[in-house]
Amino acid sequence: MDRARDHGLATVADLRGRFDADDVLATYRWQLDHLFPRCTHTLVAGLPPTRTVRADGVQWRELAREAERVRDSSNRQVRTFDLSAELTGEDGVYLRFQDSYGDDGWGASVGSVAVKADGQVVASFTPGTDAETPFLFDGVNSSMGGDANRFCDGGGYFIYRFTAPAGTRELVAEVDVWNQYLVTATTTAPTRIEPFPYFRDYAVASRAMVVWLPPSGGTGELLDEIFSRVEPTTPYAGWFSNDVAGEWGGVDRASQHGIEVVPADFYMNGTVHAGVPAKVSAEIRPRRKSTLRNRVYLTLTFGEGDNVQYCQRHMRDIWDDPKRGAVPVNWTVSPLLADIGPALLAYYQKSATGNDLLIAGPSGAGYTYAGSWPEKALDAYTALTGRFLRRTGLDLVYAYNPRNAAGDGWVPFDERVVRSYRDHTQVRGIIQSWETGDLQIRPAGLPVIGNFFPQGKAAEYRDGLLKHIKDWDGGSPLFIAGAVNAWSWTPSDVAELGELLGDPFEIVRGDVFFDLLNRAGSRED
Repeated sequence: MDRARDHGLATVADLRGRFDADDVLATYRWQLDHLFPRCTHTLVAGLPPTRTVRADGVQWRELAREAERVRDSSNRQVRTFDLSAELTGEDGVYLRFQDSYGDDGWGASVGSVAVKADGQVVASFTPGTDAETPFLFDGVNSSMGGDANRFCDGGGYFIYRFTAPAGTRELVAEVDVWNQYLVTATTTAPTRIEPFPYFRDYAVASRAMVVWLPPSGGTGELLDEIFSRVEPTTPYAGWFSNDVAGEWGGVDRASQHGIEVVPADFYMNGTVHAGVPAKVSAEIRPRRKSTLRNRVYLTLTFGEGDNVQYCQRHMRDIWDDPKRGAVPVNWTVSPLLADIGPALLAYYQKSATGNDLLIAGPSGAGYTYAGSWPEKALDAYTALTGRFLRRTGLDLVYAYNPRNAAGDGWVPFDERVVRSYRDHTQVRGIIQSWETGDLQIRPAGLPVIGNFFPQGKAAEYRDGLLKHIKDWDGGSPLFIAGAVNAWSWTPSDVAELGELLGDPFEIVRGDVFFDLLNRAGSRED
């Protein structure tokens, strides 16, 4: 208040002490009732209030590392980690779990933790329970699994903090841990909390209401109410609490209300990028001539293009790899960049080689599960997608649909969804997130192929492809849409894979791939 007066600012409202920090629902209910009517209803922003920042100079001691690529829990056991060397710290002991291999998504998984100080239990919990909460120092970069386990993959991690009674001489942790774990410890606080700065300029400039609600339980129901108060195709820009688990639940909730998601929580200077004019080309790339033969046609696609901050930063990093262009590859991008970052999209269009093809990222004009959309709203989404595809010259899309009831796979696109894409967009084919590569359908006359996602880097990826085609007799063309992990692969890795794949493989751009797929279908007919 005094600082406001020092700068000549009047106090509009004093909110100190007005809200209970432990009653999130009441706070957001007040916001929905009192502030939302004064906000724009053309955008909802999902942004956290704070972020976790790594501290500099922290020294970690390695306790254990899985040296093999274990992905099936076969190494699961309770392991004992001696933390006695960390008892010298005044701020407690920090125990961190990471992925010993950051390229294939099977990192450390923890099912239980027990900590003993001189033989006495000072902590004992199962992840995801109230008993874990006092000890979970940083879990933002981790998720909960189906076995009541906490896990992290790639560059993710999670950290527990334990304190021991004064005079403790021996401190040990007994942890049920499996898969590709890397366990380290330190005595220095490894992170600090700061206000979350990204994308707020865009939310403020748009007068959008900002929420941060986990998409489950009571907060999920309130999120439902917010989504129900805006029109279909209103973007939810930002992200969801609980990251991976929040992704599936949050995107599906939004889809059920006819709301598409724009992952933009780390998009920097959005107001600047949206305001910088640039000429985005609407021309579709000329398709190369090709001859249909009895080959294994492989098209490779970098994912994550719906994520506009990925398009802004990480994609540019790997785009600058000198090996880009050595092998045909598809790059997913958000067609919404035509509005929110036209200069970014124009740069990729202008600097693409003949082997680079930009295609629409999940699932067109915003990340969504089209199969979850209400009947009356779906055409509005595909019509919106069509407008942006025509503006950006994109005619292929990589798309998601909901997961199946068992949670171990995906629901294939049906006639209703594909017809809507066919009628309202210029899409000539759809690559659907599938992972096992055993989906090839043609609802409403439009080819849909499920992607294939082998694990590991080039050599292991090649081995996965060879195993996948072992029953192919060579009597007809075979088509594989290969997924590429944009966070762990680079064009150099793609080039290495290209060198490893000889006969009968032929790597082609996505446009050639679908042209051949269509011709193969006509030949069969």
